[in-house]
Amino acid sequence: MDPVTGTMPARQNPPARSALASDFDTFLRMLTTQMQNQDPLNPLESTDFAVQLATFSGVEQQVRTNALLSSLATRFDLVGMAQMSGLVGQEALVTAPVHFDGSPVTIRPEVARNADSAVLTVRDAAGNLVSRETIPLGDAPYRWLGGDASGNPLPQGLYTLAIESQRDGQVTGTSPAPAYARITEVRRDGDGLILHLQGGVQVPADQVRGFRSP
Repeated sequence: MDPVTGTMPARQNPPARSALASDFDTFLRMLTTQMQNQDPLNPLESTDFAVQLATFSGVEQQVRTNALLSSLATRFDLVGMAQMSGLVGQEALVTAPVHFDGSPVTIRPEVARNADSAVLTVRDAAGNLVSRETIPLGDAPYRWLGGDASGNPLPQGLYTLAIESQRDGQVTGTSPAPAYARITEVRRDGDGLILHLQGGVQVPADQVRGFRSP
């Protein structure tokens, strides 16, 4: 009794029991009822009851295991997202359209080994060829300055860059030019992560070839 108010303290309700514990209690009541109402001339073997108990116990353990694994998977996902969030502001190397805003774009050319020359081709968002320029052989970084065929600056927008490998003046192969682009957002999409790049370009995280600080 409360010495001030003269009333009895409120009784604390016991914590709610889990659905699994409730199901187990129901199972035990059914099992007890089954034992009380079995045919005395043809009673169930004790091993039958043991099998039923063992079966329910196995199911109980499996449900708890599944719940634990689900909890762990959620935690791992959160850890993965926390790590990926550190990539925002970094630059990803991808083979996707690049956003040109007046600043040079760094690419990593992939030229065929038997090529004796290479050309960088540039197409605008409509697919029109707006520039072709010879680039050095090898895989050293190359800075595309964003000029058209006459050397004039191109307008801001998305452009598709590709590398033409040539030998004896003939094109032997064409491949997308991997380029660095700034990451603006990392978002989960189903079982994977999507990187949002400058200019609205989106690429799956598993297609990124490298990262670097701007």
